[in-house]
Amino acid sequence: MKPEAMPFPVFDGAQYAQWSRKIFEQMRAGGVEAVDVTVAYHENFRSTVNLLMEWNRLFRENADLIALAQNIDEMRAINASGRTAIFLALQNPSPIEAEIGLVEMLFRLGIRIMQLSYNNQSLLCSGWTEEHDSGLTLMGREVVNEMNRLGMVIDMSHAGERSTLDVIDYSARPVVISHANPYSWHPTRRNVSDEVLRRLARTGGLVGLSLYPRHMPAGSGTSLRGFCEMAARLADMIGAGRIGIGSDLCQDRPASSLHWMREGRWRFPNPTAESTDFPSPVSWFSSNLDFPNIAEGLRQIGFAEQEIAGIMGGNWVRFLSSAMQPDDRTLPRSVAVAAGQGLVDKLARVNG
Repeated sequence: MKPEAMPFPVFDGAQYAQWSRKIFEQMRAGGVEAVDVTVAYHENFRSTVNLLMEWNRLFRENADLIALAQNIDEMRAINASGRTAIFLALQNPSPIEAEIGLVEMLFRLGIRIMQLSYNNQSLLCSGWTEEHDSGLTLMGREVVNEMNRLGMVIDMSHAGERSTLDVIDYSARPVVISHANPYSWHPTRRNVSDEVLRRLARTGGLVGLSLYPRHMPAGSGTSLRGFCEMAARLADMIGAGRIGIGSDLCQDRPASSLHWMREGRWRFPNPTAESTDFPSPVSWFSSNLDFPNIAEGLRQIGFAEQEIAGIMGGNWVRFLSSAMQPDDRTLPRSVAVAAGQGLVDKLARVNG
């Protein structure tokens, strides 16, 4: 299917491909108007700057295909020029190290979305693999406040249940889970519970449905119809307007990327462990060329054209139009008072 057959923009909320001109050409051929790309996982600030310099090179060398977008107006201008807009994201807060001032520095360098944890415990909250979910930490509250002020989007895709609910409740802005599926469809803790999904929707958030096989019940054998039936059940529960796509496409990545993504430098590689690789993709989605397949699957299952347009991209655009608006004012007094009282209560318990 040619991109002109797609009557609406496609926005993918999560990719970590081995970036190349081939992939950028596939974005254009697949009708993809915007992609949230992962810049860094466990890198520190300096290493993240190196990766941002690499992105500057990619933008220069592929200026006819892609361009950096820092807000929705820039995205629309890039799309009008026939190119794909690239939003830069972090899947872990490691690049801010332990300095809250680095949140704004990274924002000024183009980062617009940041996860508060990636699988394990961060300085801000817990990841889903931890046995004990500590919830949103004191530093986490400060970082959430700063992200709210700047208009940097909070992503809870790899966080634990308690941490995710804490952030949804605490944040003055709606948050996103950019790439995950309902736990009720495939019961891995990497997916998200109905409680999280309902609260996310009630507060104006968005969930991007993942196409990564390990987030699906039949893995690489999951059918397009099964995926779209899941989307229909989810739409009945939270509304089609709260659903997008976050493919988690890791196209052309080598197997060595998995160790870095999952464990960074906090665990030594085990040379005797059985090697792992990325799972084979589902038959109906393996590259940016395949987004029209999802739209057709949603159509076949009974979604209206307006709903399909939202899920394929419109809902992401509406969410980000609000979530990325900067606000240099202080937080509303009710939020500040609640945060301050929570700190007082915690200190009182600690001091006995």
